[in-house]
Amino acid sequence: MPGTAEFDLVFRARRVVGPRGTAPAAVAVRDERIAAVEAFDAPLTAARTVELADDEVLLPGLVDTHVHVNDPGRSEWEGFGTATRAAAAGGITTLVDMPLNSLPPTTDTPALAVKQDAAREQVHIDVGFWGGAIRGNLAELRGLHEAGVFGFKCFLLHSGVDEFPPLDADELDAALREVARYDALMIVHAEDSEAIEHAPTAHGEDYRDFLGSRPRGAENLAIAHVLEAARRTGARVHILHLSSSDALPMIASARADGVRVTVETCPHYLSFTAEEIPDGATQFKCCPPIREAANRELLWRGLADGTIDCVVSDHSPCTPELKRLDIGDFGVAWGGVSSLQLGLPAVWTQARLRGYELADVVRWMADRPAALAGLRHKGRIEVGADADLCVFAPDEAFVVDVADLHHRNPVSPYHGRALSGAVRQTWLRGAPIVGPEVTDPVARGALLSRTQTR
Repeated sequence: MPGTAEFDLVFRARRVVGPRGTAPAAVAVRDERIAAVEAFDAPLTAARTVELADDEVLLPGLVDTHVHVNDPGRSEWEGFGTATRAAAAGGITTLVDMPLNSLPPTTDTPALAVKQDAAREQVHIDVGFWGGAIRGNLAELRGLHEAGVFGFKCFLLHSGVDEFPPLDADELDAALREVARYDALMIVHAEDSEAIEHAPTAHGEDYRDFLGSRPRGAENLAIAHVLEAARRTGARVHILHLSSSDALPMIASARADGVRVTVETCPHYLSFTAEEIPDGATQFKCCPPIREAANRELLWRGLADGTIDCVVSDHSPCTPELKRLDIGDFGVAWGGVSSLQLGLPAVWTQARLRGYELADVVRWMADRPAALAGLRHKGRIEVGADADLCVFAPDEAFVVDVADLHHRNPVSPYHGRALSGAVRQTWLRGAPIVGPEVTDPVARGALLSRTQTR
């Protein structure tokens, strides 16, 4: 019909971060997908055109594959509504929820259905789910895989909650042999339980005592075991929240030998250092812990050389009471960093100081996490991808105030920290979910399945 627009929406930006780098472009959307990526001034007609300001960059929506939503069962810690609003405000358009801290944990298909029912009407972004591999549920893994979980999480030591018990060495081998049969991914919290048991006990306000209770050796030993188990079984494995740079050489060596291993780290390991954590500041407590400044720089080097694949939040919130801010005792406080909304500016602030580009940050926080989970239509600005987009102002500075964050409880180690880079708009499948025109956010997210990832 004459006069009919060719596209639903066109974005025009002087800087668009695409698979081949950053350049001016026009990005056209039709039926929730990116339908064209053309020159900035290409004559594309659309029902609506969004022109970015000169200080703004168009990024793909970020993908966060490590989020503890805790809903249902511990929704006073977090919930699907609050978590996904915080994610959207941080430029994240897809997250994958961890199987523990919710009640029931996602360790069989009925529990998965309970979690999906809890999420369905609340999510502001697209959400998928990991399954859990725990002691005694080996027979449940195939059913969870067929029901669409993106893989399985296990612990090699106490998880922090009794309903999600760890796997010992024989149980890990059995689980890896099982998931290798259908090429599912096993993601591992790798700290060795025996090494932790023999380490000094954490107590009191001194962060150095807590750091000593979770030594690098415990992480290194567990990672070595996972790599050898993956070598024996042929399974795909992923090392969660790497904090010990000591493990980087053996990971690189195993990968060179053909072991199918990927690795993540988190914004807090790339931002903070053990030396700067004040006495009693339990908002910094996480497991494995934030380590020394020299270790942080080696993690950045691991990102640069590709040994570390991606950066994800490990958003693990709780109520302020569980953080024991009243007494500042690292031995009794819940371990977990709340940072879901801040990952992009936190990483960009540190990355730009070291000479990295926004294209590097997008690779670490969008492209590679999407590839890890098999989300083939996420994390990239290219034809055929979902029109999940983030309008980012990389030079806008701000000071974090927990009162301005959308996650449920106002606790974060980033409070009072100056960061560079502000998310001004977020678009999910071509619809605005954060920005000046979004006064009453609508829960328009979808639940994702490995078997049907849009």
